[in-house]
Amino acid sequence: MELTIFLVFSLLIHGALGNGEIVCEDLSVGKCAYSVASSGKRCTLETYESSEGTRGYQCKTSEVVVAINGIANWIESDECISACGANRDSVGISSDYLLESSFTSKLCSQECYQKCPNIVDLYYNLALGEGVYLPAFWKGKKLNGRREMSQIQSSGAALAPASDGYGGGYGRQLTEGPAASTGYGSGYGRQSSEGPAASPAITFDDMEAAAPW
Repeated sequence: MELTIFLVFSLLIHGALGNGEIVCEDLSVGKCAYSVASSGKRCTLETYESSEGTRGYQCKTSEVVVAINGIANWIESDECISACGANRDSVGISSDYLLESSFTSKLCSQECYQKCPNIVDLYYNLALGEGVYLPAFWKGKKLNGRREMSQIQSSGAALAPASDGYGGGYGRQLTEGPAASTGYGSGYGRQSSEGPAASPAITFDDMEAAAPW
């Protein structure tokens, strides 16, 4: 069921919105990880070494494009970071977290899956790039050579195979005016454009049917 959430925001996030668009390079370190630029490309936290030899962090635009329509201009909410067991200090885009049972248990929870499509989409595609079908993993199945998640050899970088639309909720699309929910859960929509955001089709029935609840 699609829900349209009407929220009006006057707060600019660390000056990153500019003309209503998110540019990864303008985001603060604390807002970078799991954010999505207006272009639809994921932001990634990267390290750099200054001329003085000190190490710092900066937000960069990756080449990973979010496949779900409607997820752009997206600053991930604290609610989803907590619900999905994510970490805003995560450097790069990697499948490493899928090796941690404490993380996957939260990722597979209803609170994450039903309300945080941005994070679920990211790790769905990371798992798929490693040959693991995440819904089947949630049900304890083994696909593609019967590989367990523990057998993933971390690539250290995200592949971006196609993904269907699903879930909707806590993710904040920075907007003035109505923002569209991306699925069947309610949450906090914030998108950095004026007017209504497009609502994607909900076609991820196989993941919903395979979810462990």
